[in-house]
Amino acid sequence: MKFTINKDQLLLPLQQIVSVIEKRQTMPILSNILLVVNEDYLTLTGTDLEIQLIAKIKLESAISGSVTVPARKFLDLCRLLPNGAKIKIEQQDNKIIILSNRSRFLLSCLPAENYPEFSETGFDNSFTIKAGQFKHGLDKTVFCMANQDVRYYLNGLLLNISNSKIKLVASDGHRLSIYEDKLEFATGFEARVIIPRKGVLELQRLLDDPEVDLKIEFSTNNIRITFNNLVFSAKLVDSKYPDFGKVFQQEFFQPIQIQKQILKDALTRVAVLSNEKFRGLTLDFAQDNLKISTHNPDHDEAEEELFIDYPGEPLTISFNAQYLLDAVSNLDSELAVLTIANNASSCFVDEPNNFSYQFIVMPMKL
Repeated sequence: MKFTINKDQLLLPLQQIVSVIEKRQTMPILSNILLVVNEDYLTLTGTDLEIQLIAKIKLESAISGSVTVPARKFLDLCRLLPNGAKIKIEQQDNKIIILSNRSRFLLSCLPAENYPEFSETGFDNSFTIKAGQFKHGLDKTVFCMANQDVRYYLNGLLLNISNSKIKLVASDGHRLSIYEDKLEFATGFEARVIIPRKGVLELQRLLDDPEVDLKIEFSTNNIRITFNNLVFSAKLVDSKYPDFGKVFQQEFFQPIQIQKQILKDALTRVAVLSNEKFRGLTLDFAQDNLKISTHNPDHDEAEEELFIDYPGEPLTISFNAQYLLDAVSNLDSELAVLTIANNASSCFVDEPNNFSYQFIVMPMKL
């Protein structure tokens, strides 16, 4: 294997792939990147066996071959070379030589044939969507995903395709975010899959060009997303997502509209003195008035009142301050609409006249 490449061509794909690779591995070779040169193309592959990222780069001329190189050492060496530098890479037995200007590095490698294959089954379903549209849905939902929850189906994001509609759902059991949108082309199928948390976070980071088309393919076990010169693959969470439809099938109080920024600022100030562990705030709704209050074990107290248009009966309910702030911060409109269930079991946070995004937070007892 032998090829020459510009640093600027190599660095970004290399950074994208290294982020997929876990620092601590059970198999030493998983700390490496697979380099394959074939027909004037360099293919870079990184995996942790749960997700995989492949990047393809056009070369001017090259000698075919394959090898695996230590991912982070290789990235650091390339990153620290001058901008625009030409990098010559040549394989010699179980090492590669990296040459650039007066720099010379020798890296120990592992054989390419020992690199584990990422198992993928046949893809039954596929659709296309703009990266900007898909990333917007991710941005509205990912913060609700659970992290290392024993209910492992919550440690991911539900992707629900229903012909020409796409729905993304995330929940940690205490809050739920739902994003819905229309696809440009009807798919002709209905399917629900759960993308694992790490895969979702990697995708959110990778989708930096809103105009690029994503080709999304998935089966019951895997998902593959192709865009630009990248191929992202992930093993899906093998479970059924809980039915969240029942939360809509209940009676609600009259919706309450509040200026988003005023509510956000008030919540932020009062939350400073909330209990550091539980982050609880109490909301007292009365005639045209909202009082937000909290206290903590150090006997500190905070209270703030807002004038609102609320003609209903007095109502008191408590929430985790961060959950409420996350919801309000993700609204695009200037108004936040709070709709509380009659039995005070949940509160909907959304935008007026826009139901593409909904956030549901469960109350807490203080």
